[in-house]
Amino acid sequence: MSDLAAVESKPAPHNAEEAIEGLPSGFGSGMAGRIAFWIAFTFSLFQLWTAAYGTLPSQVVRAMHVGFLLLLGFVLFGNLVAKTKAGKAWFWSLGILGFLTGIYNWIFYEQLILRSGFHTPLDLTVATVMILLVFEGARRLMGLPLTIIAAIFLAYCFFGQYFPPPFIHRGYDFELIVEHFGFGTEGIYGTPIYVSAAYIFIFVVFAAFLERAGMLALFNDFALGLVGTWRGGPAQVCVMSSALMGTISGSGVANVVASGQFTIPLMKRFGFRSSFAGGVEATSSMGGQIMPPVMGAVAFIMAETLNVPYADIVKAALIPAILYFGVCFWTVFLEAGKAGLRGMDRAELPNPWQAVREHWPLVLPLAVLVYLLFAGYTPIFAGTMGLALVVVLILGMPLAASIGPFVFRLVFWLAVGLAAASFLKFGVNFLALVILALIAACFFVKGGRETLGICRDAMAEGAKNALPVGIACAIVGIVIGTLTLTGIASTFIGFIIRVGEDNLFLSLVLTMITCLILGMGIPTIPNYIITSSLAGPALLELGVPLLVSHMFVFYFGIMADLTPPVALACFAAAPMAKTSGLKISIQATKLAAAGFIVPFMAVYTPALMLQDAGPIAAAWGYPVEVAYIFVKACFGIALWGVAVVGFLFAPLAMWERVLAFAAGASVVLALPWTDELGWALGIIMVGQHWLRARRSSRPVAVP
Repeated sequence: MSDLAAVESKPAPHNAEEAIEGLPSGFGSGMAGRIAFWIAFTFSLFQLWTAAYGTLPSQVVRAMHVGFLLLLGFVLFGNLVAKTKAGKAWFWSLGILGFLTGIYNWIFYEQLILRSGFHTPLDLTVATVMILLVFEGARRLMGLPLTIIAAIFLAYCFFGQYFPPPFIHRGYDFELIVEHFGFGTEGIYGTPIYVSAAYIFIFVVFAAFLERAGMLALFNDFALGLVGTWRGGPAQVCVMSSALMGTISGSGVANVVASGQFTIPLMKRFGFRSSFAGGVEATSSMGGQIMPPVMGAVAFIMAETLNVPYADIVKAALIPAILYFGVCFWTVFLEAGKAGLRGMDRAELPNPWQAVREHWPLVLPLAVLVYLLFAGYTPIFAGTMGLALVVVLILGMPLAASIGPFVFRLVFWLAVGLAAASFLKFGVNFLALVILALIAACFFVKGGRETLGICRDAMAEGAKNALPVGIACAIVGIVIGTLTLTGIASTFIGFIIRVGEDNLFLSLVLTMITCLILGMGIPTIPNYIITSSLAGPALLELGVPLLVSHMFVFYFGIMADLTPPVALACFAAAPMAKTSGLKISIQATKLAAAGFIVPFMAVYTPALMLQDAGPIAAAWGYPVEVAYIFVKACFGIALWGVAVVGFLFAPLAMWERVLAFAAGASVVLALPWTDELGWALGIIMVGQHWLRARRSSRPVAVP
């Protein structure tokens, strides 16, 4: 196609994410680039077909998902990274070999089930090749840390019988280990890769379509117009646009670079320090992973692991997400006041409601997605239908533009909307017919072929954007498989329980440290999967509600991308901020105070995540308890923000900062009389500081 060359050179919406994960933007040049592009397109088409119709066995879908990941990953690596023709041929060969392992599982699916436990040498060879290719793919695309961790776990399966107690196991032969990891549903084809194939891929493509349709521009214009005039306006815009982006894309590092190219220079131009500007972008972008409804890939894995409705995960995350972004807004407000920075000129900013009026149709698929998730439909159904409605919307735009009078355009959109909405009654086939009819019509109207190109490009970019997540889910299956095969998890769980019997807080701190250490080298998804498998059951034994314990692990997996020394999100912001990632990380850690406090608060007061009721609910009702805990969390976090920044109405004295920190800590703690003490100290500190600031601002009378 004539415009494919432009696609090859055009940067992807998340090109910086790809660069960080090991792949530059684009698909490559020449015939190899075109083939890679259509491999990505076919990958998306296959996943959408299986999601919409579900006619293939789950094991086949998982194997083909891994096969496509290996094919596309190695082909792109050959096209974009390999320096020689021999190197390119080598990576293409690895990709084709990886894809053939998926085809093998599809063709011999029934025989493989019947041969379970008695696999042939060819079966074991295919499984071994697949395992090795997953390791190599993870090394190339995700870097060494995650690969080394998985390799250590795999080595433990082979040599754990030589370890001292309590780490010793009975020993397993080569055939059993290969069967467990290469064919079973507790190895590479386990729950993580199932979730990647069933849920995550759909939502990544969904985000790619919305971005191609202009959703990112809508979010930026809306945020600029709504909060740009606030004190510290450019940084407030950064926080809001990242929060909005989090509703459709849970990829934190991708958000850093996608929006940071615009927000970080804007913040610096208005007077914010480089490190603070980078910290605001990194912190708010990472918060996108906890912002409903999409919440990143972890939310889907959590729902599948806990066997709870996805809507329950979203509801549990709602108040913490509000607190997280609330503290970002508050800290920016204080920092701007300390530096004497004002907001942006309203005359230079877009009208937020005008932006919504012009692009409101883009909000409809997101609204439908939220409705379907909360109406009890499965995430795979909600994601597929949401994506289909985005496609209908994009395809309908050139057709509507070709219709003259406004009334006729209105009738057209009503007809298309009713036809698309009828999938709830007539099923997926009817919606597929609507899409096919729109595709056919686009060939005959002005701008229609370009619109088809947008859809085609979004399909390919979505598959490429899903590569890092998919490979991470595949390699982390090695860790999960080791835990289930050897039982080593029970040793760690027993240790946490023994510590927690005497001190639950210490167990939580140990779990937090584990998440932060793991997060130094691996992304949020494998971090959550590994740590929740180890610490989740232990915290449950100690009385922490199941969902709260998993959320605890999830939140600190996110925080690991902000805390020194690695801080992936901060180092992603460093080139745009033109300062060191370590300086950005220090600022981000201050900004992300809510991310560190809320998980601990939720353990002691689960109502913060809309979970178990406490004593206040028994006396006054559950809504009163939720409201009070939310208000006291806001008060405590606000006091800590004041203590960290050192400014409220005026610069704070050191003793005021200490008092603010102590008051915030007292409010956050759930001990007898600490709430009363915290409220009293906080009100006294704010009151006297206001009086002192007011006195110092009065003009001195001249005699």
